[in-house]
Amino acid sequence: MSALPTRLRPLAMAAALVAGPCLAIPATATATATEPAASPAPAGSCALPGRTGWTDEGHTTDRVRFQRSTGTHRVLTLYVDFPDAPATDSTDAYAAQLAPAADWMRTASYGRSRLALSSLKRWIRMPADSTSYGFTRDLTFEAHEKYVRDAITAADPYADFSRYDMVYIVPTKAAAAISFSPTYLYDPATPGVTADGTRLKWAVTFGQDMWRWGYKVADHETGHTFGLPDLYSFTGATHQYVGGWDVMGNIAGPAPQYLGWHSWKLGWTRDAQVACLPARGSRTVRLTPVERPGGTKIAVLRTSETTAYAAESRRARGNDGAACSTGVLIYKVDSAAVTGTGPVRILNAHPSTTPPAGCTALDLAAYAPGQSFTDPTTGARIDVLSGGGSGDVVRLTKS
Repeated sequence: MSALPTRLRPLAMAAALVAGPCLAIPATATATATEPAASPAPAGSCALPGRTGWTDEGHTTDRVRFQRSTGTHRVLTLYVDFPDAPATDSTDAYAAQLAPAADWMRTASYGRSRLALSSLKRWIRMPADSTSYGFTRDLTFEAHEKYVRDAITAADPYADFSRYDMVYIVPTKAAAAISFSPTYLYDPATPGVTADGTRLKWAVTFGQDMWRWGYKVADHETGHTFGLPDLYSFTGATHQYVGGWDVMGNIAGPAPQYLGWHSWKLGWTRDAQVACLPARGSRTVRLTPVERPGGTKIAVLRTSETTAYAAESRRARGNDGAACSTGVLIYKVDSAAVTGTGPVRILNAHPSTTPPAGCTALDLAAYAPGQSFTDPTTGARIDVLSGGGSGDVVRLTKS
Protein backbone atom coordinates (compact mmCIF):
# COMPACT_ATOMS: atom_id res chain seq x y z
CA MET A 1 0.00 0.00 0.00
CA SER A 2 1.50 3.26 -1.11
CA ALA A 3 0.74 6.87 -1.83
CA LEU A 4 0.14 7.37 -5.54
CA PRO A 5 2.67 9.75 -7.11
CA THR A 6 0.84 12.71 -8.50
CA ARG A 7 -0.92 12.34 -11.81
CA LEU A 8 1.42 10.02 -13.61
CA ARG A 9 3.01 6.97 -12.08
CA PRO A 10 1.18 3.71 -11.27
CA LEU A 11 1.40 2.31 -7.76
CA ALA A 12 3.68 -0.59 -8.58
CA MET A 13 6.28 1.40 -10.53
CA ALA A 14 9.69 1.67 -8.86
CA ALA A 15 13.17 2.77 -9.83
CA ALA A 16 16.01 0.30 -10.28
CA LEU A 17 17.73 -0.85 -7.13
CA VAL A 18 21.07 0.70 -6.28
CA ALA A 19 23.76 -1.58 -4.95
CA GLY A 20 24.99 -0.77 -1.45
CA PRO A 21 28.54 -0.81 -0.09
CA CYS A 22 30.41 -3.93 0.88
CA LEU A 23 29.19 -4.75 4.39
CA ALA A 24 31.37 -6.59 6.86
CA ILE A 25 30.04 -9.59 8.75
CA PRO A 26 29.51 -8.78 12.46
CA ALA A 27 32.75 -9.23 14.40
CA THR A 28 33.85 -9.02 18.01
CA ALA A 29 34.21 -5.40 19.09
CA THR A 30 37.78 -4.18 19.30
CA ALA A 31 39.44 -0.94 20.34
CA THR A 32 40.02 1.77 17.76
CA ALA A 33 42.86 4.21 17.41
CA THR A 34 40.57 6.96 16.14
CA GLU A 35 40.50 9.97 18.46
CA PRO A 36 37.14 10.89 20.01
CA ALA A 37 35.46 13.97 18.63
CA ALA A 38 36.29 17.14 20.56
CA SER A 39 32.63 17.88 21.33
CA PRO A 40 29.34 16.25 20.30
CA ALA A 41 27.93 17.51 17.02
CA PRO A 42 24.34 18.78 16.96
CA ALA A 43 21.70 16.36 15.73
CA GLY A 44 21.00 18.53 12.71
CA SER A 45 24.42 17.68 11.32
CA CYS A 46 23.11 14.16 10.67
CA ALA A 47 19.71 15.15 9.24
CA LEU A 48 19.60 14.18 5.56
CA PRO A 49 17.92 16.25 2.85
CA GLY A 50 15.12 14.74 0.79
CA ARG A 51 16.04 14.15 -2.82
CA THR A 52 13.08 12.33 -4.39
CA GLY A 53 10.36 14.99 -4.37
CA TRP A 54 7.99 12.49 -2.78
CA THR A 55 7.82 10.28 0.30
CA ASP A 56 11.42 9.64 1.39
CA GLU A 57 13.80 9.58 4.37
CA GLY A 58 14.83 13.21 4.15
CA HIS A 59 14.13 15.69 6.93
CA THR A 60 13.12 18.39 4.42
CA THR A 61 9.51 17.17 4.25
CA ASP A 62 7.24 19.37 2.13
CA ARG A 63 4.59 20.50 4.64
CA VAL A 64 2.41 21.83 1.84
CA ARG A 65 2.08 18.39 0.24
CA PHE A 66 2.20 16.34 3.45
CA GLN A 67 0.29 16.97 6.65
CA ARG A 68 1.87 17.80 10.01
CA SER A 69 2.88 14.70 11.95
CA THR A 70 2.25 16.00 15.47
CA GLY A 71 -0.88 17.05 17.33
CA THR A 72 -4.43 15.83 16.81
CA HIS A 73 -5.59 14.69 13.38
CA ARG A 74 -9.36 14.88 12.93
CA VAL A 75 -10.38 11.91 10.77
CA LEU A 76 -13.84 11.29 9.34
CA THR A 77 -14.52 7.70 8.28
CA LEU A 78 -16.94 7.13 5.41
CA TYR A 79 -18.43 3.71 4.74
CA VAL A 80 -19.29 3.27 1.08
CA ASP A 81 -21.21 0.73 -0.96
CA PHE A 82 -21.96 0.51 -4.67
CA PRO A 83 -24.80 -0.21 -7.12
CA ASP A 84 -23.15 -3.55 -7.97
CA ALA A 85 -22.11 -4.27 -4.36
CA PRO A 86 -24.73 -3.05 -1.89
CA ALA A 87 -23.97 -3.41 1.80
CA THR A 88 -26.17 -5.77 3.78
CA ASP A 89 -24.45 -5.46 7.16
CA SER A 90 -23.87 -2.83 9.83
CA THR A 91 -20.91 -0.45 9.81
CA ASP A 92 -20.09 -1.45 13.40
CA ALA A 93 -17.66 -4.24 12.52
CA TYR A 94 -15.78 -1.96 10.13
CA ALA A 95 -15.39 0.71 12.80
CA ALA A 96 -14.20 -1.88 15.32
CA GLN A 97 -11.63 -3.19 12.86
CA LEU A 98 -9.87 0.17 12.55
CA ALA A 99 -10.48 1.70 15.99
CA PRO A 100 -7.29 0.32 17.67
CA ALA A 101 -5.18 2.27 15.16
CA ALA A 102 -5.64 5.42 17.24
CA ASP A 103 -4.16 3.96 20.44
CA TRP A 104 -1.36 2.32 18.46
CA MET A 105 -0.39 5.65 16.86
CA ARG A 106 -0.53 7.46 20.19
CA THR A 107 1.81 4.88 21.76
CA ALA A 108 4.15 4.78 18.76
CA SER A 109 4.52 8.58 18.77
CA TYR A 110 4.99 8.91 22.55
CA GLY A 111 1.67 10.75 22.63
CA ARG A 112 2.75 13.35 20.08
CA SER A 113 0.42 12.25 17.27
CA ARG A 114 -3.23 11.43 17.88
CA LEU A 115 -5.93 10.17 15.55
CA ALA A 116 -9.37 11.50 16.54
CA LEU A 117 -11.57 9.02 14.65
CA SER A 118 -15.24 9.68 13.96
CA SER A 119 -17.67 8.31 11.38
CA LEU A 120 -21.09 8.87 9.85
CA LYS A 121 -22.25 5.38 10.99
CA ARG A 122 -24.19 4.83 7.77
CA TRP A 123 -23.56 3.52 4.30
CA ILE A 124 -22.90 6.08 1.55
CA ARG A 125 -23.91 4.91 -1.92
CA MET A 126 -21.26 5.58 -4.56
CA PRO A 127 -22.53 6.74 -7.99
CA ALA A 128 -20.70 4.06 -10.00
CA ASP A 129 -20.09 0.32 -9.80
CA SER A 130 -17.14 -0.86 -7.71
CA THR A 131 -15.59 -2.45 -10.80
CA SER A 132 -15.47 0.89 -12.62
CA TYR A 133 -12.84 2.53 -10.40
CA GLY A 134 -9.83 0.58 -11.68
CA PHE A 135 -8.51 -0.66 -8.32
CA THR A 136 -5.62 -2.67 -9.70
CA ARG A 137 -1.92 -2.23 -9.00
CA ASP A 138 -1.66 0.18 -11.93
CA LEU A 139 -4.29 2.48 -10.43
CA THR A 140 -3.60 6.01 -11.64
CA PHE A 141 -3.72 9.20 -9.60
CA GLU A 142 -6.62 10.48 -11.70
CA ALA A 143 -8.72 7.33 -11.18
CA HIS A 144 -7.93 7.33 -7.47
CA GLU A 145 -8.88 10.98 -7.12
CA LYS A 146 -12.20 10.30 -8.90
CA TYR A 147 -12.97 7.58 -6.34
CA VAL A 148 -12.22 10.00 -3.50
CA ARG A 149 -14.25 12.79 -5.12
CA ASP A 150 -17.25 10.52 -5.66
CA ALA A 151 -17.20 9.43 -2.01
CA ILE A 152 -16.90 13.01 -0.72
CA THR A 153 -19.66 14.26 -3.02
CA ALA A 154 -22.01 11.45 -2.00
CA ALA A 155 -21.32 12.04 1.70
CA ASP A 156 -21.46 15.85 1.57
CA PRO A 157 -25.16 16.12 2.51
CA TYR A 158 -24.43 14.28 5.76
CA ALA A 159 -21.10 15.78 6.89
CA ASP A 160 -19.32 19.10 7.31
CA PHE A 161 -15.89 18.40 5.84
CA SER A 162 -14.49 21.70 7.07
CA ARG A 163 -14.25 20.09 10.52
CA TYR A 164 -11.78 17.38 9.47
CA ASP A 165 -8.12 17.10 8.48
CA MET A 166 -8.38 13.87 6.51
CA VAL A 167 -10.83 11.16 5.47
CA TYR A 168 -10.82 7.36 5.68
CA ILE A 169 -12.98 5.69 3.02
CA VAL A 170 -13.99 2.09 3.83
CA PRO A 171 -15.81 -0.10 1.29
CA THR A 172 -18.38 -2.78 2.01
CA LYS A 173 -17.06 -6.34 2.12
CA ALA A 174 -19.29 -7.01 -0.86
CA ALA A 175 -17.04 -4.82 -3.06
CA ALA A 176 -14.34 -7.34 -3.89
CA ALA A 177 -13.09 -5.07 -6.69
CA ILE A 178 -11.82 -2.54 -4.12
CA SER A 179 -9.01 -4.87 -3.19
CA PHE A 180 -6.15 -2.85 -1.69
CA SER A 181 -5.56 0.32 0.37
CA PRO A 182 -3.69 3.22 -1.28
CA THR A 183 -3.25 6.68 0.21
CA TYR A 184 -4.49 9.81 -1.53
CA LEU A 185 -2.18 12.84 -1.38
CA TYR A 186 -3.48 15.92 -3.12
CA ASP A 187 -1.76 17.79 -5.94
CA PRO A 188 -1.68 21.52 -5.06
CA ALA A 189 -1.32 22.37 -8.77
CA THR A 190 -4.78 20.98 -9.64
CA PRO A 191 -8.37 21.83 -8.57
CA GLY A 192 -8.53 18.59 -6.58
CA VAL A 193 -11.44 17.67 -4.31
CA THR A 194 -13.35 20.27 -2.31
CA ALA A 195 -16.38 20.22 -0.02
CA ASP A 196 -17.86 22.76 2.40
CA GLY A 197 -15.30 25.34 1.28
CA THR A 198 -12.44 23.02 2.22
CA ARG A 199 -9.79 21.36 0.06
CA LEU A 200 -9.58 17.67 0.88
CA LYS A 201 -5.85 17.02 0.93
CA TRP A 202 -5.38 13.59 2.47
CA ALA A 203 -7.36 10.36 2.46
CA VAL A 204 -6.84 6.66 2.97
CA THR A 205 -9.00 4.50 0.70
CA PHE A 206 -9.14 1.11 2.35
CA GLY A 207 -9.62 -2.10 0.42
CA GLN A 208 -10.47 -5.67 1.33
CA ASP A 209 -6.87 -6.19 2.46
CA MET A 210 -7.74 -4.27 5.66
CA TRP A 211 -9.25 -7.51 6.93
CA ARG A 212 -5.96 -9.34 6.34
CA TRP A 213 -3.57 -6.65 7.63
CA GLY A 214 -5.68 -5.49 10.56
CA TYR A 215 -5.91 -2.03 12.07
CA LYS A 216 -2.23 -1.17 11.61
CA VAL A 217 -2.93 -0.69 7.90
CA ALA A 218 -4.39 2.67 9.00
CA ASP A 219 -1.14 3.56 10.81
CA HIS A 220 0.88 2.58 7.74
CA GLU A 221 -1.22 4.57 5.30
CA THR A 222 -1.52 7.58 7.59
CA GLY A 223 2.29 7.49 7.79
CA HIS A 224 2.34 8.26 4.07
CA THR A 225 0.34 11.44 4.67
CA PHE A 226 3.15 12.49 7.06
CA GLY A 227 5.74 11.90 4.29
CA LEU A 228 7.02 8.40 5.13
CA PRO A 229 7.97 6.06 2.25
CA ASP A 230 7.23 2.37 1.83
CA LEU A 231 9.99 0.20 3.28
CA TYR A 232 8.84 -2.98 1.56
CA SER A 233 10.15 -3.71 -1.92
CA PHE A 234 8.13 -2.99 -5.05
CA THR A 235 10.18 -5.63 -6.91
CA GLY A 236 11.69 -8.98 -5.88
CA ALA A 237 11.22 -10.33 -2.36
CA THR A 238 8.64 -8.06 -0.73
CA HIS A 239 10.33 -7.74 2.67
CA GLN A 240 13.97 -8.00 1.63
CA TYR A 241 15.01 -4.62 3.10
CA VAL A 242 13.58 -4.35 6.61
CA GLY A 243 11.74 -7.58 7.31
CA GLY A 244 9.20 -7.07 10.09
CA TRP A 245 10.78 -3.94 11.57
CA ASP A 246 8.63 -0.79 11.21
CA VAL A 247 4.99 -0.72 10.15
CA MET A 248 6.03 1.06 6.93
CA GLY A 249 7.50 -2.29 5.87
CA ASN A 250 5.59 -5.43 6.85
CA ILE A 251 2.38 -4.15 8.43
CA ALA A 252 1.87 -7.49 10.16
CA GLY A 253 5.54 -7.83 11.18
CA PRO A 254 6.53 -8.83 14.73
CA ALA A 255 8.25 -5.49 15.54
CA PRO A 256 6.17 -2.76 13.85
CA GLN A 257 7.19 0.22 16.02
CA TYR A 258 8.36 3.04 13.74
CA LEU A 259 12.14 3.17 13.40
CA GLY A 260 13.90 5.80 15.49
CA TRP A 261 14.87 7.56 12.26
CA HIS A 262 11.19 7.89 11.32
CA SER A 263 10.29 9.10 14.80
CA TRP A 264 12.97 11.78 14.49
CA LYS A 265 11.87 12.78 10.98
CA LEU A 266 8.30 13.16 12.23
CA GLY A 267 9.23 15.22 15.29
CA TRP A 268 8.24 12.58 17.84
CA THR A 269 11.89 12.17 18.85
CA ARG A 270 13.55 15.50 19.65
CA ASP A 271 16.98 16.59 18.43
CA ALA A 272 18.22 16.31 22.02
CA GLN A 273 17.45 12.56 21.83
CA VAL A 274 19.68 12.02 18.79
CA ALA A 275 23.45 11.42 18.96
CA CYS A 276 25.24 12.44 15.77
CA LEU A 277 28.69 11.70 14.38
CA PRO A 278 28.92 13.58 11.05
CA ALA A 279 32.68 13.43 10.48
CA ARG A 280 35.84 11.56 11.50
CA GLY A 281 36.08 10.64 15.16
CA SER A 282 34.25 8.46 17.65
CA ARG A 283 31.35 8.80 20.02
CA THR A 284 29.97 6.49 22.71
CA VAL A 285 26.20 6.61 23.17
CA ARG A 286 23.81 5.10 25.71
CA LEU A 287 20.54 4.26 23.93
CA THR A 288 17.13 3.72 25.50
CA PRO A 289 14.60 1.42 23.76
CA VAL A 290 12.50 3.09 21.09
CA GLU A 291 9.42 1.35 22.45
CA ARG A 292 9.23 3.73 25.41
CA PRO A 293 9.59 7.51 25.73
CA GLY A 294 12.62 9.33 27.12
CA GLY A 295 16.37 9.05 26.70
CA THR A 296 18.56 8.96 23.60
CA LYS A 297 16.73 7.13 20.85
CA ILE A 298 19.16 6.89 17.92
CA ALA A 299 22.86 7.18 17.23
CA VAL A 300 23.55 8.37 13.68
CA LEU A 301 26.80 8.11 11.75
CA ARG A 302 26.62 10.22 8.61
CA THR A 303 28.45 8.84 5.55
CA SER A 304 27.51 11.27 2.74
CA GLU A 305 25.13 14.05 1.82
CA THR A 306 22.21 11.61 1.55
CA THR A 307 23.32 8.49 3.50
CA ALA A 308 23.88 7.53 7.10
CA TYR A 309 23.94 4.55 9.41
CA ALA A 310 21.67 4.56 12.44
CA ALA A 311 21.65 2.42 15.58
CA GLU A 312 18.78 2.08 18.02
CA SER A 313 17.80 -0.10 20.96
CA ARG A 314 14.87 -2.51 20.46
CA ARG A 315 13.06 -4.52 23.14
CA ALA A 316 10.09 -6.91 23.10
CA ARG A 317 7.65 -4.53 24.75
CA GLY A 318 4.86 -2.14 23.85
CA ASN A 319 4.18 -2.14 20.11
CA ASP A 320 7.07 -4.60 19.67
CA GLY A 321 5.81 -7.18 22.16
CA ALA A 322 6.21 -10.00 19.61
CA ALA A 323 9.73 -9.01 18.43
CA CYS A 324 11.80 -11.97 17.23
CA SER A 325 15.10 -10.46 18.44
CA THR A 326 16.21 -7.71 20.78
CA GLY A 327 19.33 -5.61 21.05
CA VAL A 328 20.77 -2.96 18.76
CA LEU A 329 19.17 -2.53 15.36
CA ILE A 330 21.59 -1.08 12.80
CA TYR A 331 20.43 0.14 9.42
CA LYS A 332 21.46 2.25 6.45
CA VAL A 333 19.34 5.27 5.49
CA ASP A 334 19.42 6.73 1.97
CA SER A 335 17.32 9.87 1.48
CA ALA A 336 17.93 9.78 -2.29
CA ALA A 337 16.33 6.32 -2.63
CA VAL A 338 12.71 6.42 -3.80
CA THR A 339 9.90 4.67 -1.99
CA GLY A 340 9.83 0.92 -2.51
CA THR A 341 13.54 0.63 -3.47
CA GLY A 342 15.11 0.29 -0.04
CA PRO A 343 15.46 3.79 1.45
CA VAL A 344 16.14 1.92 4.70
CA ARG A 345 18.08 -1.35 4.78
CA ILE A 346 18.43 -3.35 7.97
CA LEU A 347 21.84 -4.94 8.58
CA ASN A 348 21.56 -8.52 9.81
CA ALA A 349 23.77 -9.50 12.74
CA HIS A 350 22.84 -13.18 12.31
CA PRO A 351 22.62 -13.85 8.56
CA SER A 352 23.22 -17.61 8.85
CA THR A 353 20.68 -18.26 11.61
CA THR A 354 17.54 -20.17 10.66
CA PRO A 355 14.53 -18.17 11.86
CA PRO A 356 11.83 -19.86 13.93
CA ALA A 357 8.23 -20.07 12.76
CA GLY A 358 6.64 -16.66 12.49
CA CYS A 359 9.95 -14.85 11.97
CA THR A 360 12.10 -14.07 8.93
CA ALA A 361 15.88 -13.87 8.74
CA LEU A 362 15.83 -10.07 9.02
CA ASP A 363 13.59 -10.25 12.07
CA LEU A 364 16.64 -11.73 13.87
CA ALA A 365 18.85 -8.80 12.83
CA ALA A 366 19.48 -7.16 16.23
CA TYR A 367 23.13 -6.93 17.34
CA ALA A 368 24.27 -8.12 20.78
CA PRO A 369 27.13 -6.89 23.01
CA GLY A 370 30.49 -7.83 21.51
CA GLN A 371 29.26 -7.59 17.91
CA SER A 372 30.11 -4.82 15.47
CA PHE A 373 29.31 -3.59 12.00
CA THR A 374 31.92 -2.16 9.62
CA ASP A 375 31.62 -0.53 6.22
CA PRO A 376 35.18 -0.32 4.82
CA THR A 377 34.08 1.90 1.94
CA THR A 378 33.01 4.78 4.18
CA GLY A 379 35.18 4.00 7.22
CA ALA A 380 32.06 3.61 9.36
CA ARG A 381 32.02 1.25 12.35
CA ILE A 382 29.43 0.63 15.06
CA ASP A 383 30.37 -1.46 18.11
CA VAL A 384 27.83 -2.73 20.61
CA LEU A 385 29.61 -2.40 23.95
CA SER A 386 26.94 -3.50 26.41
CA GLY A 387 23.23 -4.06 26.81
CA GLY A 388 20.54 -4.68 29.38
CA GLY A 389 16.89 -4.15 30.15
CA SER A 390 17.24 -0.38 30.15
CA GLY A 391 18.96 -0.17 26.77
CA ASP A 392 22.32 -0.50 25.05
CA VAL A 393 25.67 1.27 24.76
CA VAL A 394 27.21 1.67 21.32
CA ARG A 395 30.34 3.30 19.96
CA LEU A 396 30.28 5.08 16.62
CA THR A 397 33.57 5.43 14.79
CA LYS A 398 34.43 7.03 11.48
CA SER A 399 37.99 6.82 10.20
